[in-house]
Amino acid sequence: MSTSTFAPASTITWKIDPAHSRAEFKVKHMMISNVKGSFNGLTGTLVEDTTDPIRSRVEASIEIGTISTGDEQRDAHLKSADFLHHEQHPVMTFKSTKIEKKGDEEYAVTGELTLHGITKPVIFAVEGPSAPGKDPWGNTRIGLSATTKINRKDFGLTWNAALESGGILVGEDVQIVLDVQFIRA
Repeated sequence: MSTSTFAPASTITWKIDPAHSRAEFKVKHMMISNVKGSFNGLTGTLVEDTTDPIRSRVEASIEIGTISTGDEQRDAHLKSADFLHHEQHPVMTFKSTKIEKKGDEEYAVTGELTLHGITKPVIFAVEGPSAPGKDPWGNTRIGLSATTKINRKDFGLTWNAALESGGILVGEDVQIVLDVQFIRA
């Protein structure tokens, strides 16, 4: 008979610091250049398994009404029923389902993204997390960056306009970039 001793997994819970985190996106406009925008109010939790990082998990949400592209008229259109329909779908969420190590401090985080009332799997390429550090108030913090690309039509965001010269007004692919700072809970 053999006896095995297993150390319990060690986890640390981290909360997103919305004041020091940013969710940005970019999409082609008129097939010429990118329009960029961002969301404020990013919230969520990372439960980090310090003994086996691929067993960690993350959940995040973003208030759709915080969208900003630097143009109030465009922001209002993006919040309308033509696009994000903020009144019916006020929050975008992400919940991880799988984490794979890809390199030193590089991960592929697969999860369910819910946008515009539709949930689809997406994979974020993640750099980090950084080594923990103390802030001037004694809080422990870490940071990471994550990117993914989605097709907006997969989430029911189909509004568009044809251009006289051919092509479309708004591209289908949307790149999402997250720069997130967490505080130890």
